[in-house]
Amino acid sequence: MLASLLLLVVLVGASHSSPAAQTPDQRPTKDPPIATNGKRFPWDSMRLPKTITPVHYDLSIHPNLTSLDFTGVVSIELDVHEDTSVVILHAKQLQISNVLLVTPEGTKPLQVLEYPPSHQLALLSDSALKKGVKYEVQLEFAANLSESFHGFYRSSYHTTSGELRTVASTQFEATYARGAFPCFDEPAFKANYTLRIIREPRHITISNMPKVKTVEVQGGLLEDHFDTTVKMSTYLVAYIVSDFLSVSKITKHGVKISVYAVPEKIEQTTFALDAAVKLLDFYDDYFDIPYPLPKQDLAAIPDFQSGAMENWGLTTYRETALLFDPQKSSASDKLGITKIIAHELAHQWFGNLVTMEWWDDLWLNEGFAKFMEFISVDATYPELQVDDVFLDKCFEAMEVDSLSSTHPISTSVENPAQIQEMFDDVSYDKGACILNMLRDYLSPTVFEIGIIRYLKRFSYQNTVNSNLWESLTNVIFNGTQTDEVEMWVFCLNTQKWFSEAELDIKGIMDTWTLQEGFPLVTVEVRGREVRLSQERYLKTDDPSLTDGFLWQIPLTYRTSSSTTIHRFLLTAKSDVLYLPEEVEWVKFNVDMSGYYMVHYAGDGWSPIIKLLQHNHTAVSSNDRASLIHNIFQLVSVGKVRLDTALDLSLYLSKETEIMAVTQGFGELVPLYKLMEKRDMTVLENQMKSFIVDLFRRLIDRQEWTDSGSVSERMLRSYLLLFACVRNYAPCLTKATQLFQQWKDSDGEMSLPVDVSMAVFVIGVRTPEGWDFLLEKYRQSCSSSPSHLLIFFVCLFRMMEESLRGEVMKTQDLPGVVISISKNPHGYKLAWDFLQANWEKLIEKFELGSTSVSRMVTDVTNQYSTREMLDEMRGFFNSLTEETGSEMRCIQQAYQTVEDNIRWMDTNLPLLKAWLDKQHHRELLFV
Repeated sequence: MLASLLLLVVLVGASHSSPAAQTPDQRPTKDPPIATNGKRFPWDSMRLPKTITPVHYDLSIHPNLTSLDFTGVVSIELDVHEDTSVVILHAKQLQISNVLLVTPEGTKPLQVLEYPPSHQLALLSDSALKKGVKYEVQLEFAANLSESFHGFYRSSYHTTSGELRTVASTQFEATYARGAFPCFDEPAFKANYTLRIIREPRHITISNMPKVKTVEVQGGLLEDHFDTTVKMSTYLVAYIVSDFLSVSKITKHGVKISVYAVPEKIEQTTFALDAAVKLLDFYDDYFDIPYPLPKQDLAAIPDFQSGAMENWGLTTYRETALLFDPQKSSASDKLGITKIIAHELAHQWFGNLVTMEWWDDLWLNEGFAKFMEFISVDATYPELQVDDVFLDKCFEAMEVDSLSSTHPISTSVENPAQIQEMFDDVSYDKGACILNMLRDYLSPTVFEIGIIRYLKRFSYQNTVNSNLWESLTNVIFNGTQTDEVEMWVFCLNTQKWFSEAELDIKGIMDTWTLQEGFPLVTVEVRGREVRLSQERYLKTDDPSLTDGFLWQIPLTYRTSSSTTIHRFLLTAKSDVLYLPEEVEWVKFNVDMSGYYMVHYAGDGWSPIIKLLQHNHTAVSSNDRASLIHNIFQLVSVGKVRLDTALDLSLYLSKETEIMAVTQGFGELVPLYKLMEKRDMTVLENQMKSFIVDLFRRLIDRQEWTDSGSVSERMLRSYLLLFACVRNYAPCLTKATQLFQQWKDSDGEMSLPVDVSMAVFVIGVRTPEGWDFLLEKYRQSCSSSPSHLLIFFVCLFRMMEESLRGEVMKTQDLPGVVISISKNPHGYKLAWDFLQANWEKLIEKFELGSTSVSRMVTDVTNQYSTREMLDEMRGFFNSLTEETGSEMRCIQQAYQTVEDNIRWMDTNLPLLKAWLDKQHHRELLFV
């Protein structure tokens, strides 16, 4: 991600099978779970039985924002599918009372058993609930507002006058609705919800549906009644009690869009409101399915762990992901906000309307939403140039997917921590990249028709992988007369007619979703003959881990003889294709539309390097970025020598496009970061000087303004920040001058947003600059991510404060810890902080969450010594399963450091020799 690369240099120095629908009484009795009262709990699975399903929830909630707790009552209408005397449902840390069963014959109390390890309640009836008869259970409950970022939790903010105000908000994905009210908290148990929320007159409430009335209740309180929702999963229920203000507009399809924020930031909602209107209209037309609710609210929450959440009709966001300040927000801020809104609104169809059956197919939600970010933003905001950042998503996914600890896109998960771990780069980014590959293979039109059919066929239902592949296959082989025209386009794209047996979409895509990792395609050109082979790309010293993997790979390629894109489906371990004539070069994976890497065997990299050095624009910017990425990654597995990869990088002195430039930085900067952890100052400084010299001409061309396209502005921010951190004299002089002018104006002077971080990172180096920046952060009401980075550069000494959330929001702590870990003088402090505060961190951010996983992997991913690896093992081995010892991110961290050690042991002599040779060449031309 460009943003993560930017932050890096700021502080530099298989398919699911549902369990059988057994009744609780039929479950095995060996070693039964024991309820809190000492009795046997009648269910021993993390998954709920399917003997009973909810139909409708009538939910009344009374939160108290003074005592920071809430009470409520829920009535759940049930469908009984098999006779049973037990109702199993979820509840977590709720005080349950007055549990009743409403039957056609009357109302009676139920016995309640609790089993906290599974977050389950068992409601026991003295007579059987009969199949086909309608019943209702009623439960009263109470709890404190959560102090984490999940469930029904408290948030707060300070006004400019210093007053502390409290907000109560929900975050139920994936398994946290059970902490707010008793429910069947699995995605397949869809139902309708009717909500009532009691509040003080000084507050407002919002929920998934519009408010239909407000009535006065005892004690001068008000009760808001909301319309009944459409049929949906528990994790999409949402409600907020706050003092927010809002702005609204109506889409061309008649949907009311409102953006909510704290009163003092309501002026920063204009851009989000316009973007939401435009994007919802786009999806309404693109999917050919009307948005089914009368309104869509977007709420900026002062404390929010993730970026945003797609609750149906009430999407919630971190403030930095929704609010835009034209005076302080950057071009990358605007692009980021637009993409996040596009992602959450795509979920209103992918995820909300059609939902995965179980969390093992989370990618059907998140991969599609990530993919649709780019489709929708490209169509609605072409000036944001969103295509320039899509490729980075594939590179990020490959970084995780190249480790033996990765997982298939569809992975069996059961407990909440495992479910949380599914919200990773594989589900989001790899999911988006394989969808992009399939779209390119089938053609955009055929792909669009197929996903529309999928959404229409499974509206308000739950799906698995195969449902999507069936929908796409049906477009091709069972389409309408109109579709046959598109089929002709498809056949032209793939250069042949296909029978149904030959075009097996499920067969192709199962190889990408049901097995982990991705392929490395090796290309060997011999005259007109092109020999192809595939193997798993894996960073390991154990070759046995690459055995037994085979993908069906939609290859694309072009040659020096024409601009035509050719296609070939590689289904075997090896194959041969023939060119019509001999060519100077061939480039596979055109624009990197496919999720695979390419190695040009023999002398195959030489013509590629020659091409880039003499005529780099003969291939696209994405092609150049993928070549940079592939060749350096191939060094890691011993396929290419490091000096060959560095020879290719020399062409970057002529590069101007953002994706290729930032990928060059992304491969070169980590090399000296590894050296920093070994105190190899001389070689480290050689590498830093080489990178500065490589991009010197491009840095010198940058203006200290906010002019140009979005990509040009983002590139400017990146380059000037890097140059200042690396003490490049012209940039140091300019940044020092601008900071002094800004400081002399008491922060009133308007700095160009795009260069502000370069200015601040220089200004903070003095004690006076530190104090001034810290005070300006405290005074600021801006939610701009770029403005928050003012404070990030001041945080070296303040991690402990951030846990308390007094100066800085605790939600920002993971990013701060990671940023400090990238500083050559701060990496050990970040690691020590992580160890010392581990229990507090997992309590606040939850086991398996992206926040915890990122801290583990990103704090350690530049370690390159066996001593640090041993220290990591010592700490993580001391954990228990309850405190995270089984988390996948720990294995990922180990494997990354092991790979770093292997890389250093193998390549340091080559790197030193190459840099010395390069320096000698430069001296000859001085």
